[in-house]
Amino acid sequence: MCKFLLKFFIPAPLFLLCLTTSAGAQVAVKITDTAKQQIFRYNQVDYLEDPHNHLTINQIKSPVFTNKFKVNKDATPVTGDPNDTYWYRIKIRYNPSSKNNWILEFFDQTIDSITVYSPGKQNNYTATFLGSSRPFSARLYQHKNFSLNLAANLSGDQSYYIRIKSHQPVNVIIVLRSINWFISYALDEYFFFGIFYGMILVFGLYNLMMFIAMRQKQYLYYIAYNLSIGLYEMCADGIAYQYIWPGSPVWNHNAYGVALFSASIFSVLFAQSLLNVKVNAPRLNKLIGWVIALRCVFFVLCLTVNNNWFSYKIIEIVPLTLACYAGCYVLIKGYRPARFFVIGYTFLLTGFIIKTLIALNIWWFTVTATMYYSLSFCFIMEMVFISFAIGDKVRILKKKEEEAQSLVIKQLKLNEELKDALNKSLEDQVQERTKELIVKSSLIAQRNEELKSVNELLQHQAEEISRMNVLLENDNTMLHQDIEKVTHDRVMSAEVDFDEFSKIYPDRETCFKFLSDLKWDKGYSCRKCNNIHYGHGHLPYSRRCSKCGYEESVIAYTMLQNTRIPINKAFYMIFLMYSTKGKISSHKLSQILSIRQSTCWAYSSRIKKVMEIKKKEIKNAGDKGWSKLVIDED
Repeated sequence: MCKFLLKFFIPAPLFLLCLTTSAGAQVAVKITDTAKQQIFRYNQVDYLEDPHNHLTINQIKSPVFTNKFKVNKDATPVTGDPNDTYWYRIKIRYNPSSKNNWILEFFDQTIDSITVYSPGKQNNYTATFLGSSRPFSARLYQHKNFSLNLAANLSGDQSYYIRIKSHQPVNVIIVLRSINWFISYALDEYFFFGIFYGMILVFGLYNLMMFIAMRQKQYLYYIAYNLSIGLYEMCADGIAYQYIWPGSPVWNHNAYGVALFSASIFSVLFAQSLLNVKVNAPRLNKLIGWVIALRCVFFVLCLTVNNNWFSYKIIEIVPLTLACYAGCYVLIKGYRPARFFVIGYTFLLTGFIIKTLIALNIWWFTVTATMYYSLSFCFIMEMVFISFAIGDKVRILKKKEEEAQSLVIKQLKLNEELKDALNKSLEDQVQERTKELIVKSSLIAQRNEELKSVNELLQHQAEEISRMNVLLENDNTMLHQDIEKVTHDRVMSAEVDFDEFSKIYPDRETCFKFLSDLKWDKGYSCRKCNNIHYGHGHLPYSRRCSKCGYEESVIAYTMLQNTRIPINKAFYMIFLMYSTKGKISSHKLSQILSIRQSTCWAYSSRIKKVMEIKKKEIKNAGDKGWSKLVIDED
C-alpha cells in the first residue's frame, strides 16, 4: 500500500514526466529546493545482475563493470531471479546552494537486504544496511519505509550503488525526498492508514455483534476474513513489522503468505455459508470443498518445502473467482441475498485483476493513483456491500420468519376450533361408552374369576412339567457321559481305525488341550528361571513366563516337537505303536495313515526308542500308557 501512497503524493506533472522520459544514457537527478521529491525511473536507474552473488563494491565501481550496467526500461525496476543479486546505480547532481536536507527512500517493504553505498569526499564509499531482514530498531527513521540521509557536503554528479538481495521478486522504487516533505507525507500517510485499518476494525466489531445476536458462523468467517485482509495489508505496507513484530525479522518473509492463505480460505467459507451453497448448489459446494483442500495442501507445501512459493499470490484468483461465480449462480437461481454479495465480490475481483496486471507490468493504460489504490478501495467497497448482503439476508430471514409465524398463528386458531368440535364429539361418545362399559365390567369380573382358577391349575401343571424336564435333563447328561466313557474305553482297549480314534481327538485344538493337561498336570515351572506364574502365549495353549518372558509352546519337549505330520495322525501312530508293542511295520502305518513310508519309519523308530527307555514306566500303565510316550523328559 505504501507504493500506492507514493503515487498519491507525487505531483501529477512530475509523474507524467517520469512516464514519458525516453530510455537512453543515464540521467543524473538534480537536487533543487523547488522540488519536494523525485522518483527514479527509466534512464535514471542502471542495473547489473550478479548471478554468482560474489561482486563487491570495489569491483562494481571499477571501469571494468562501469559499462556493464544496463539502462532500466521499466517504469519501476523489478528483480527477476530471487537467487541472484541485483546492483543498481543512480546519479544525483548536488546543488551547493540547496538549503534542504535530503533522504533516499525505498518503498517496497518486502526487500530482504538493501546495501546502499554512498560516496564520500575522498572518493570512498560508506555502506548503509537496510532491509526487512534487519531489526526495526536498527533503522535511522522509525518509519515503515527504508530511508537514509544523503551527505550534504558533496558537489557535482555523485553515483550511488545499491545492492539488493531478496527471496522473492520485488519492486525497486527509489525516491529522492526532502526531509520536510518526508515528515509531512509520513503524517498524512499514517492518517490514511488509521482510517483504513479503523474501518476494518469497525466492520469486524459490527459482525461480532451480529454473531452474538444471531449465532450464525458466517459472521465468524467474515470477522476472520477481515482480520486476515488487515494483517496482509499490514505485512505489505510494513505496518506489521513496525508495530507487531519489530524484533522478529523472520516473520516478514512468511507472515504475508499466512495472512493471504487465511483470507482466501475464510472468504470462500464465508461465501459458502452466506449463500447457503450446500443447499442451493450441491455440486458447486463439492468444488468449493476441493478448492479449499488444494489451497490448504499448497499452504502446507509452502511451509514445509519452499517458503518462496508464498510469492505466487496470483493463485488467489481461483478461490476469489469461485466465490464470485457461486454468488452469481445462486442469484440466478433466485436466492436474493446474493445480489449485494455479487456486487461486493465483483469490486474485489476487479481490484485484484488490476493489481495483478500492474504487478506483472502488462497494464496498458496510464497508471494513476486511483489504479494503485484500486485493491484497497475495492476491498472497502466489498466490506460495505457485504454488510448490505448480510443485512439483506437477515431482513429476508426475518420476513420469512414473520410469514411463518403468521401461518403458525392461523393454523393454531384452526386447530383450536377443531379441538373444541372434537372435544364435544368425544364427550358424547364417552358418555355412551361409559354406559356400555358398566354393563361389560360385570361380565369381565365373572370371566376373570374363571380365568384365575384356570391359571392356578395351569401353573401347577407347569411346575410339574419343569420338575420332570430337570429329571430328564440329568438322565440325558449321565447317558451322554456314559457313552463317551464307553467309547473312550473301547478305543483305548482295542485296535480301532483312525476314524474311531478321531472321535476322541478330532482336531488340532483337542490335541493341544490334551497335551497342555498332560504336560503341566503337576503345575507350571519356567525352564529358564523356575518361575511358577505364567500368562497365555501367542500360540494356542502355550504359556509365557511372567518373570523372564520365556514362552514355551505346548509341543515343546514332547515327541511332537518339530513333527510335520498332522498332530492327530501323530497321536494315532503313537497309539498304534503302543497297542501293538512296536510290532506294526512302517508299511502298515503308511497304509493306515496315508503318510509316506519313509516318514512312518523315521517316526516309528523314534517311538520305539522312547518305548525302550520308558519300558518300566509303561509296563502296567494300561490304556493311558501311550500318553506317557508323548512327553519327552529330556
